[in-house]
Amino acid sequence: MVTETAPAQAQNEVSAKIWQVLETVVDPEIPVLTIVDLGIARDVRMDGDRAIVSITPTYTGCPAMDTIKADILTALCDHGFNSAVVETVVSPAWTTDWMSADGRRKLEDYGISPPGEVRCPQCGSSETECLSEFGSTACKALYRCITCREPFDHFKCI
Repeated sequence: MVTETAPAQAQNEVSAKIWQVLETVVDPEIPVLTIVDLGIARDVRMDGDRAIVSITPTYTGCPAMDTIKADILTALCDHGFNSAVVETVVSPAWTTDWMSADGRRKLEDYGISPPGEVRCPQCGSSETECLSEFGSTACKALYRCITCREPFDHFKCI
């Protein structure tokens, strides 16, 4: 019995280590978020000694994906996973529901209103107005707080 479960346990330990590495890879557009926080890191598996990481872009054509793939490969290589592959999976499509609660908190602490109710990240007011559906990146809109008058980005719900 021990010999049957040992390979599976070793596989789980390797997968857990890869997930730990992925938690260090930050989004190049919002550097306080990791790809795990964003929920774009979808799956980790091993094929022999090759690590395979599946990611889903926040939207098709996201310009950060090439950088994210390169950063994943670099991080994995730095941790001894020299023959790694990053594959892009577009179905099911990414949704803001995949963002972690910790990621949403990090967004707000960074000054970006997280998906959902639009609240000012500076003063917490929900009295806001949309200035533009297009913010500093395609996944954000530009808002202004009516209470404190500060502008801020809001991460759009997708």
